Amino acid sequence: MFELLGIPPQALFGQLLLGLINGSFYAILSLGLAIIFGLLNIINFTHGAQYMLGAFVAWALLHYLGVGYWWALILAPVIVGATGIAMERLFLARLYHLDHLYGLLLTFGVALIIQGVIRNYYGVSGQPYSIPPLLSGGQNLGFMFLPNYRGWVIAASLTVCLVTWLVIEKTRLGAYLRAATENPELVGAFGINVPLMVTLTYGFGVALAGFAGVLAAPIYSVNPNMGADLIIVVFAVVVIGGMGSILGAIVTGLGLGLIEGLTKVFYPEASSVIIFVIMAIVLMVKPNGLFGRSA
Repeated sequence: MFELLGIPPQALFGQLLLGLINGSFYAILSLGLAIIFGLLNIINFTHGAQYMLGAFVAWALLHYLGVGYWWALILAPVIVGATGIAMERLFLARLYHLDHLYGLLLTFGVALIIQGVIRNYYGVSGQPYSIPPLLSGGQNLGFMFLPNYRGWVIAASLTVCLVTWLVIEKTRLGAYLRAATENPELVGAFGINVPLMVTLTYGFGVALAGFAGVLAAPIYSVNPNMGADLIIVVFAVVVIGGMGSILGAIVTGLGLGLIEGLTKVFYPEASSVIIFVIMAIVLMVKPNGLFGRSA
């Protein structure tokens, strides 16, 4: 098998696979952030904690109730989304008429509370979550070994991202959501319950974070810091793609994951900062992001 610049193909494609997996998580998390900011104008700093909460809910369902992975894939996002709906109704709904800074500070504080509570009860060590038997093992592709579960994560993330984009951009419901963002009074005059729509939209964005957490549980150890380690990178992805851009979040998340994987092969020392370097360059050239609309 050929070598590229002295790099064995197994190492190259292995890192590309890891990059694509990371990109899948970047895409689905930044998609939730983009929905919440683009349609609600909320900078949701709780997103990382809600991602972690999804993984912990999946672990708790298995550990305490014996509920397996496939049911957790449905139940955990619903449970996490319900906590998001409660948070929106109790706290965020009171801040819509204020500056973005207040919502950012509130969500940041709630994130710290969630992490603190989980850390207090379960400590900082990771909780194991096994791969479901149906997805154990892997496929030998000749040039690399593809674990079945990692292939599933990529496929599931892409499917959820694509369906979400189609619903928001191509359906009547998506048109209502976008119209409610631009002119809520006019949309409400047509008999549409705008506050309920806003609440459910926030709940859906939070549920996406919970869904990503369930996908991540068998790959990474389920620990209170897993969201805090990821959320800064995801915010950088959203900024690069364009704040509020649904398509930008998906494409940029996947693309930056691949770039990060390639950087680990050719220049490992820069792999932890490459996304932030790209963010700085994009902001200098195109301040609204690659897919962002001009004000």
